[in-house]
Amino acid sequence: ISACEKGEQWQRALSLLSSMQLEAATPNQITYNAAISACEKSGQWQPALELLSLMQAEGVSPDQISYSAAISACEKGGQWQKALHVLGDMQRGNLQPNTITCNAAISALEKGGQWQQALHLLADAWKHSMQPTAVTYNAAISACEKGGQCQKALEILGEMASEEVHPTVITYNAAISA
Repeated sequence: ISACEKGEQWQRALSLLSSMQLEAATPNQITYNAAISACEKSGQWQPALELLSLMQAEGVSPDQISYSAAISACEKGGQWQKALHVLGDMQRGNLQPNTITCNAAISALEKGGQWQQALHLLADAWKHSMQPTAVTYNAAISACEKGGQCQKALEILGEMASEEVHPTVITYNAAISA
């Protein structure tokens, strides 16, 4: 299933998962994560969310990887509302998002033009003792750019400097475009 993930063969990954179940082999967290990630790589948010539900129904607990991949699948599929719903489910399940989860959610909001919510998630990252990376900031600055919020984008760029996070070419391009 991991090979299917790397080859963006999400349908084959799902087929292998089904075959496993027919052969009475019990999929575990790693198996489900690989299948969800295969869906994520191809932007197949619906099967990714179905797998996330299925793993829970089968008594397999999702972890940060499961949720991050599902949120990223929603982001790639342009489903920012679904991404936020999955993030909420994660938190209700007493799992704290990590930087990768946060990056995926902010990227989903950026693609959906939801700059205010993206900035809210960036602020939440600090509250939850996450260390935002250049990727986190890039997504937030890009969200501001898409929302026509030049001043906010520049404020975030300044925040990066004060937090000693080094801007990238992507950071500057997004800030200039804002």
